[in-house]
Amino acid sequence: MSRTPNDAIPEVAGAPGSSAVARASNLPGARAKWSWPAIHPEGRKFILISAVVTLVFALLAWETLAWPMAGITIWVAAFFRDPVRVTPQGDHLIISPADGLITQIDEVPPPPELAQADALGSGRVTRVSIFMNVFDVHINRAPIAGTVTHRHYIAGAFVNADLDKASEDNERQHFLIERHDGLKVGFTQIAGLVARRIVAHVKPGDIVAAGQRIGLIRFGSRVDVYLPAGTRPRVLSGQRTVAGETVIAEVGDGVERIGVGQ
Repeated sequence: MSRTPNDAIPEVAGAPGSSAVARASNLPGARAKWSWPAIHPEGRKFILISAVVTLVFALLAWETLAWPMAGITIWVAAFFRDPVRVTPQGDHLIISPADGLITQIDEVPPPPELAQADALGSGRVTRVSIFMNVFDVHINRAPIAGTVTHRHYIAGAFVNADLDKASEDNERQHFLIERHDGLKVGFTQIAGLVARRIVAHVKPGDIVAAGQRIGLIRFGSRVDVYLPAGTRPRVLSGQRTVAGETVIAEVGDGVERIGVGQ
């Protein structure tokens, strides 16, 4: 890839959807238009299989099976939806890589795969865990602009992704993105109880923009984000995030946030 992170938002080769850059406007009547989300190519075969099974049941007049299968087909199509996201721009912003619920915010040692030389180091870092249920969008996006310097896949178990031990036991894939000024942000895709495949769209050496699609996880999962030293999250446990849009931290911001459930 020849473009730099400061160019117009690039798309991963083969990824669905189109780039979108939004700017603040004071023009009267300016508005965004809603459109149906695209379907990620990874989901097309599952939709086709489900639709064929539904059609067979319908042709055989097995209505008690056809109607539930029709519902499953619609759900599979919704699971693989890939909506366009408008990403806030700024070198100080760290963007959520996943849709979902903030379930944990902890001070932890980084994973060994990200604690190597030239990675995150061996000190404790802030980990923000985002749990994606089966109704969330499962396309994952880059939290910052920069170069993918590490990608490390580990085969593992499939325990509930909401459990803390999932970070060490489950199938997972680590990424490290390094910005032009040397800032590094690591994050990990973790397969869940029913997830059975982690898919990556980028590899070491690729240049990505903040909010760019970098991969997906099938059917329920979690993403852990490891923040740079001295940076506290701007999100709270129990808050929902939107991949490519929600600002989860600002670089160098050490202010602790307190929230009230209401």
